[in-house]
Amino acid sequence: MKNLIQLLAVCLCFTVFKAQQTRFSVVKYEDLEQRIQQEQDKLLVVNFWSTTCAPCVKELPHFMEVNNKYVNNPKFKMILVSLDRLADQERVSKFIKNKNLTAEVVLLDDIKRMNTWIPKFEKDWDGNIPVTLFYKNGTKFHFNDGEMSKEDLEKTINENLQ
Repeated sequence: MKNLIQLLAVCLCFTVFKAQQTRFSVVKYEDLEQRIQQEQDKLLVVNFWSTTCAPCVKELPHFMEVNNKYVNNPKFKMILVSLDRLADQERVSKFIKNKNLTAEVVLLDDIKRMNTWIPKFEKDWDGNIPVTLFYKNGTKFHFNDGEMSKEDLEKTINENLQ
């Protein structure tokens, strides 16, 4: 009986751990802006993507390799901002699990106001994705419009991570 209880406890812990990997927050623009400001002491990489965007899906493995390389650095943080519809939360959750996304994921549920918040992130952003923004000490210093190579991502991080 003791072995059965231990086995059940291990299974429960494993299930909880796996569930944590597919969790994400649903936020509005103001919440995301506040979340970005909370990381002022870090080099922050914010990537806007969608499960239905082929270039986004193509670049995400590179982002995960880089995130895994720097995840233990207290001066580094990566946030993946899904622009999928709120109705597609289950698809986003499965995508996170299937693609083993290790960075923090948020779903930005603010599509109706995108013409308001897009220029607040970057005046030159035309609304296409993927887009990656880089912040240092709470200030945006780089905007990458379109797919980003692993080499360019690492170069931008290495040049600014101190």
